[in-house]
Amino acid sequence: MSHPLRGRAAIVGIGNTRRWNAPGRTPFDQLQEAAVLALEDCGLRFDQVDGLFCAMSTSGLPVLNVAERLGIKPTYADGTMVGGASFLFHLQSAMAALEAGLCQVALICYGSNQLTAGGKLASMPDPQPYEAPFRPRYPISSYALAAARHMHQYGTTREQLADVAVAARAWAQRNPDAYARGPLTRADVLASRMVSDPLTKADCCLVTDGGAALVLTRAERARDLPRPPAYVLGVGVAVGHRQISAMPDLTTTCAVESGRRAYAMAGLGPRDVDHVMLYDAFTINTLLFLEDLGFCAKGEAGALVQSGAIAPGGTLPVNTNGGGLSCNHPGMYGLFTLIESVEQLRGHCSDRQVPGAAVSLAHANGGVLSSQATAILGTAATL
Repeated sequence: MSHPLRGRAAIVGIGNTRRWNAPGRTPFDQLQEAAVLALEDCGLRFDQVDGLFCAMSTSGLPVLNVAERLGIKPTYADGTMVGGASFLFHLQSAMAALEAGLCQVALICYGSNQLTAGGKLASMPDPQPYEAPFRPRYPISSYALAAARHMHQYGTTREQLADVAVAARAWAQRNPDAYARGPLTRADVLASRMVSDPLTKADCCLVTDGGAALVLTRAERARDLPRPPAYVLGVGVAVGHRQISAMPDLTTTCAVESGRRAYAMAGLGPRDVDHVMLYDAFTINTLLFLEDLGFCAKGEAGALVQSGAIAPGGTLPVNTNGGGLSCNHPGMYGLFTLIESVEQLRGHCSDRQVPGAAVSLAHANGGVLSSQATAILGTAATL
């Protein structure tokens, strides 16, 4: 028996400012432009939006600020903040709200000026008492711990981590909107400045500006709108910890749980997925999520990536926009995974298009491997 929410909501509009270096534009400027683009994409208006979902590291009251800025009065709103995975948590909330009739048109939106504001994360209001005395480089030292443990436990190599960055760059070179499109080799990554052993600068995501937005409606309404709908077949979310020192196993994330829930709702498994978007804040993320989402066994992702499987021409297209490593990363990247998934399902990706893509998996991460969210999208043929 299928899940009652499977395919009941669809993404009908997407907005991406593609302004990765935009001096003078605030996070709200980026968000507003993305929202305008998303509504124009699906032919709807701001006065029709009655569901608002947003999170920003630069605003303590994002729902209030965004509603005021956009001039909308939502009947349902959600400002859940779990880091970069927030927007896929919002996706699940929006699906449920649409199905329950609590809103009719849902807008999920984000904006950031992280690059032009100085390139640093907003100061954390919740310092980590068990880690702060050791003066880690937040957040990279947390991910470096996970990488070091994976290398120790499974024999993963720095070369295999480098291959993640090289594959992302190869995809970015097919994407004219990617921020970093220059040549990148394994040797370049290994020779890059060490930031937190074993991760170099080239193992780390970009720091950019940017804005993104999605519009969702119920499936029956989506069929009457101008763009091919991307139906939400399944969503799963999970929360594991806050501090990396509280993570039960540094080599296994709660993506195992979010993925299992998303697959169960969709009635699909990893072998049914044509295209994958993974939140690659650091190269180790891609390896962990490939394993935890079932695309290979635990400890085998390094060899999978080394084989060329996730690069252009490989058997498993991953991060086809270039990912956070080479396309863009404006502080919280999760919404951009969904946008690329929708574009692939629409067949609008030109040189990076995955032929025949009908099922796309988008996965987002928040905190320090702390929150995980998985979404499975499909074309009309998958319903």
